[in-house]
Amino acid sequence: MSLARREDPIVAIATAAGRGAVGIVRVSGRGLAPLVQRLLGRLPAPRHAHYGPFAAADGQPIDQGLALWFPAPHSYTGEDVLELQAHGGPVLLQLLLARCLEAAAETGTPGAGARALLPGLRLAEPGEFTERAFLNDKLDLAQAEAVADLIDASTEAAARSAGRSLSGAFSHEIEALRGRVVHLRMLVEATLDFPEEEIDFLERADARGQLDAIQAALAAVMGRARQGALLREGLSVVLAGQPNVGKSSLLNALAGAELAIVTAIPGTTRDKVSQTIQIEGVPLHVIDTAGLRADEDASDEVERIGIARSWAAIAEADAVIFLHDLTRRGQPAYEAAEAEIALRLAAHGVQRLVHVHNKRDGVAAEVVAALPAGEIALSAKAGEGLRALRHELLRRAGWQAAAEGVFIARRRHVQALERTAGHLALAAGHAAAADAALDLFAEELRLAHEALGEITGRFTADDLLGVIFGSFCIGK
Repeated sequence: MSLARREDPIVAIATAAGRGAVGIVRVSGRGLAPLVQRLLGRLPAPRHAHYGPFAAADGQPIDQGLALWFPAPHSYTGEDVLELQAHGGPVLLQLLLARCLEAAAETGTPGAGARALLPGLRLAEPGEFTERAFLNDKLDLAQAEAVADLIDASTEAAARSAGRSLSGAFSHEIEALRGRVVHLRMLVEATLDFPEEEIDFLERADARGQLDAIQAALAAVMGRARQGALLREGLSVVLAGQPNVGKSSLLNALAGAELAIVTAIPGTTRDKVSQTIQIEGVPLHVIDTAGLRADEDASDEVERIGIARSWAAIAEADAVIFLHDLTRRGQPAYEAAEAEIALRLAAHGVQRLVHVHNKRDGVAAEVVAALPAGEIALSAKAGEGLRALRHELLRRAGWQAAAEGVFIARRRHVQALERTAGHLALAAGHAAAADAALDLFAEELRLAHEALGEITGRFTADDLLGVIFGSFCIGK
């Protein structure tokens, strides 16, 4: 967004589309007082709710509601903010929105030189209120992102973690790391500026010890950030295997609902069926795919397309459940197809592969006992063994059930922390060298410092801001 448009006053309906008990119209900008007086007939006391009429230009009532006036800088955006809380009918809110735009264009005093009360008032773009809060230092970038994450949270654990990030818990950790890196940078660069003092910097300043402590603190933050990224984004899990091994039954069992058609006819599932479930607060996006077999063995073109989509889903999955049928174990044709699928999974570079054997209720106990260690036997039909599968999926994802102080995080946060760790590792290498290159040491510390700054917005390109705030809802 251009700098000029960032100066415009903005207005939007700040509540979700549709009918509701209460709806909010929000206005933000500089010098809103004349508009507030025109809309309400008075300038209310700041930060107090005032009940009264909202009237059209001709004085006819639109609604009765609450008005809240927040003069700058004590507001969400850091600018003047007016909130009109009315009954939540879509038509009513559109009338209030139109009245705000109309009143802004009205002249303050009659006469040839009169100007509009609030020239340039326009509809807000997605996320523009929160973007202004960031630009006016009311929130840092990690906190601003947490606003959207709190709204979008799909589990209680994700909501609590987003709340911690919004309160500044994640940002405080990042700023503490940045402060320690800055201190070390100061010592290194001071030594570079005064080489004639011939101070054995690495020993006297305990630079290596400081660096080790920073790396240990970073590792702890990275661990919690990865947990937070899991809470926000969840884990994509694909159910793969031959036709009629019970993939659809397993999806239904995990979801606790009849989502997929289950029959004894191979090829019943022709396309992907998806469901999001949660395990210990972590969203799992489970995808049931068409049964895998050689393309030439598929019964028709529709099934061949379904199989191709199955392999595409497998290539993008965070984890793949390779489901086997215990009742067909040892049959030559079945085992040959299993070996072919295993080879193709390896060719697709599948890393998190979980071997699960279904229909344990249909075989003898010794068959289950003979399975390789670490592989799971269950009965999707009877619901046996599902708990072990859920825990294994969380373990493969890296989730720690007892993790404390998890804050919501995004992939970009984790990537920035990983880049920081890489630069600190290079800095440690330079410090450990026999002929320690302090200039290279200092440069890696500078790059680590900048990578951390990207998380809170200290070093952020405008195009990144557009991507981040463009994903918000209008009115927030």
